[in-house]
Parts: sequence; C-alpha cells; structure tokens
Amino acid sequence: MIDYESLRQFATKAQIVKLDALKKYGTQKKASSALAINPRSFERGLESLLRQAAKRGFDPDNNLLYPVGQGQELKGQSVLYDGDGNIKQQWIKSHSDKEQETEDRLKDIVEELKADITPLKPVKTPKVTNKDLLNTYIITDYHLGMLAWDEETGDNWDTEIAESLLYGWFKEAIKRSPDSETAVLAQLGDFLHWDGLEAVTPQNKNILDADTRFQKIVRVAIRVFRRVIDDLLKKHKKVHVIMAEGNHDPASSIWLRELFSALYSNNPRVDVELSPDPYYCFEHGKTSLFFHHGHKKRVANIDDVFVAKFRDVFGRTKFSYAHMGHLHHKQVKESNLMVVEQHRTLSSNDAYASRGGWITGRDASCITYSKMFGEVGRVTINPDMLENWQ
Repeated sequence: MIDYESLRQFATKAQIVKLDALKKYGTQKKASSALAINPRSFERGLESLLRQAAKRGFDPDNNLLYPVGQGQELKGQSVLYDGDGNIKQQWIKSHSDKEQETEDRLKDIVEELKADITPLKPVKTPKVTNKDLLNTYIITDYHLGMLAWDEETGDNWDTEIAESLLYGWFKEAIKRSPDSETAVLAQLGDFLHWDGLEAVTPQNKNILDADTRFQKIVRVAIRVFRRVIDDLLKKHKKVHVIMAEGNHDPASSIWLRELFSALYSNNPRVDVELSPDPYYCFEHGKTSLFFHHGHKKRVANIDDVFVAKFRDVFGRTKFSYAHMGHLHHKQVKESNLMVVEQHRTLSSNDAYASRGGWITGRDASCITYSKMFGEVGRVTINPDMLENWQ
C-alpha cells in the first residue's frame, strides 16, 4: 500500500500532482486519464519518485522506514531480527549525496543569474537590408575561463581578456561586413573551457588551467552573448543562433541553447537552434550551410554525414559549405559534395598546446553568402587588427 503522505517529502511538484490524483482515483489508469497524460508517463513519474525515496532510505516494502536527512544518501543498512522474524534493531548508514549537492549548487547559480540579468530594451529593426545576402559570424574554441601566461604560451588569456576581445571582434566584424537581411551566429563549440564545478575535461577528467570559478564564466557567457545578439539585431533583420556542442562543454551547450531560446522567445527576429544532435544546418536559397564542432567527425570524412542527415536540404541547394573547429588550425577541403573548412580560434594557446608544440594563428571570419551564388565574400579579423579591446 502506498504511503502517500510519507512520499510527498521526496516528490517534485509534478510528482505531487500524480500522487494526489492516484490517491483520489485509486488506480494509475484512472489518475492518468483524469490528468490527461500518457499512462506510461504517469507510471514513469511514480517509478522515479519511488527510486528517489529509496535512495534517501524510505522503502517500506524492503523494511526501510527511516529516511536519511536532506543532502544525504542511503549507503546501507543492517537489521537484527528476533526469533519470530520481527525487526529488533536496525542500523542506517548514509553519506553525502554529491549529485544532489551539485544539483543544488547549479540551481543556486541559475537563480543568481536570473537576478543579475537586466532585460534590454527592444532593438529597432533596421530598414536597409539586402535580402540576397547572409552574413555568417563564426566563432569556435573560445575557451572562456582558460588561463594562459604569456611567458609560457606567448599570449595572456583570462576571462576579462576573453570578454573584451569578443566584444571588440564582433564590433569590427559587424562594421566591416556588408548589409544583409540575415545573420547566422555560429558558435561552433568549446566556448566554455570546462563544463561543471570542477575545471577538468568532461570525458577524461584531465585537469585544466582555469582562471576563475564556473559560476563567473556562466555569467560572462550569458552577458557577452546578450550583447552580441542585440548588436547583430541592429544590423540584421533576422538572426539565427547556433550554440554547437563541443567536447569541453557538452552540457553547457545545452543550457546555452535553451537559455537563449527562452530569452528571445518573444522576439520573432531571433531563432535559436535547439537540436540536441551535434550536426547543424541552415538553408539560404540555393546555398546550404552545415556546422559541427569536429569532435565526432573530422574534415576528411564529414561531408557524407551532413548529406545523409540533411538529405532534403542538400538536394534543394547548389552550393554547400561546412564549418568546423576543434583542432584550432585552418584546413580547407573541397569534395564532390561541398567545401569543408576547419577554422582557427581567437583564443590564446594554453600551456598544454604550447608545450605540445601545437601552435596556431589566431583569427575568426565573417563569411557572406548569396542565395544565388554561394560564398561571395569574407572578412577575417585577428586580435592585432582590433584597437582598444584590452
């Protein structure tokens, strides 16, 4: 028999609604029908609640009746039974729930960020635009939060430098690029140097050179992209935003996409790509543009992946271009299907790259495409070309 009142302390708001409906209607089938939700979804919600309760030490079917405190997780139990099979004594062992601690900390970060962000005034739609052209602003491997020391790497790099440089680059790129109705902000991944409360690579847990705390780089990332998107809206009638998944920030790319989609949900001039798949596409007349960070597929063999994933778009277009990052150096390959370009980064080398001898140039490009003729121009800007950005 379900102990409704005891389970409520472990439930989310949505699970409490399901519990109350189950208590009122008696069966999952009747309760899910009353709430107008899929019966399987209703069942999964309850299963999740029972698992969470058991994790905290409440599972009456298995003689777990004494839940551990908030922020704790059941580690084990020892039970002493008498001769009749009744419980005589019970010992409960618990330990800190690291997953819950991390979740709570991230919730705190989100709440602080909400308080820190002041909505900007609506940007007036520009009157003079060229409907044939599209400007694609390509930024990759920016590694916000990375620390580099010029005596070791050739250039200094920290969060303050990174924020200032990005503002400066976009200001110059917007000024130099031609008028166009549409812009694509193509952030190709690894915008954040790391992806959580510990400054390590997500997959292999390699220690990274970090100059600040994760909460600060989250705040800076939101602030800088709010300003960049609003500046793009002053020049372009439509802005399509891609926050690509990278190998340094797979989780953060998710909240970047979802956050900016929500921030601009009432602005029809801004469209944020929300696909969870790390391959992205944008169609512009007879021109098709494809984007991928480069951590899953490399320049040599990615063209057929794009064609397979976006067969309809590729079939409708005459000129196709793919853009990638990841390896920080420039490479261009033209196949029978498309031109594939791997881009440099604006960021400094870190100690790992410098010590390994992987030295690359630093720049980023705004590439202009025509609906009728494919690529028709580009503006490439390196940090030395910018004035007063530091």
